[in-house]
Amino acid sequence: MTSTTDIQLLTPQHWKDYELIDCGDFEKLERFGDLILIRPEPQAVWPKALGDAEWNKRYHIKFRGRSATSGDWLKKNPKTLDRWHIAYKNNDAAIKFRLGLTSFKHVGVFPEQAVNWDYISQSVRSFSAEKPKVLNLFAYTGGASLIAKAAGADTTHVDSIKQVVTWANENQEISGLDNIRWVVEDALKFVKRELKRGNKYNGIILDPPAYGHGPKGEKWKLEDHIMEMMQDVIQLLDPKEHFLILNTYSLGFSSVIVENLIKTAFPQVENLEIGELYLQATAGPKLPLGVFGKFRKIAK
Repeated sequence: MTSTTDIQLLTPQHWKDYELIDCGDFEKLERFGDLILIRPEPQAVWPKALGDAEWNKRYHIKFRGRSATSGDWLKKNPKTLDRWHIAYKNNDAAIKFRLGLTSFKHVGVFPEQAVNWDYISQSVRSFSAEKPKVLNLFAYTGGASLIAKAAGADTTHVDSIKQVVTWANENQEISGLDNIRWVVEDALKFVKRELKRGNKYNGIILDPPAYGHGPKGEKWKLEDHIMEMMQDVIQLLDPKEHFLILNTYSLGFSSVIVENLIKTAFPQVENLEIGELYLQATAGPKLPLGVFGKFRKIAK
């Protein structure tokens, strides 16, 4: 029989400024700092635990979709600000985010990723290198970049969308950090250039979208490109001490697929963990939000 890695179910433990209150009927009720939002959630196929009346009593801002990709925010109080700050702190580092109401329902942070941030900061702190090098690909507004930097890493942040890199830079400033290297580029192209340069990293984070485009129209489709990406990034890892996180939010992907991808690209992998990230609603339900594979090697 072929042995397989145990599948973990992980949820954030250190969030004070975020709470999933309830989810159901394809929506979620969540608190970011002092503001409570209602947003669409395609995974929440069960009924709400608290019911519509309780949701309507609690929320401050609600997203109403106009199409599959855009919509409008409805505020109970017109004076409620479009932008506000929240903080995240674990045992190793502390960071801050500027949140905002975008037309495509996002606010600038994916709260379930705090599980991965904890792994990043623990890894950086446990390495023997004084300034471990960390590469964050498909890096969005930079949660993983910020936590790596705050834990002491020399950090490179790569995303193909200039506006989100600018947003990540704002997050760096309000977090009291500096000197993250910002790169606006297609992630796969950047990785191939780094291979030619002979660069190595102690940590690599990949959080690829199901679909995406680079700055020059390069097409990214997860199932078509992820194997090539994995084979390339494995070659960028420092052989002596390293970590890698692959996180996918694609309804067709399971943690066993992620396990196969990693083991194929890196047959000698050590300390591999796979599983599913979820948010625990205060009202009871668990909301699944993607699968992960991660591993690390710490120099003896």
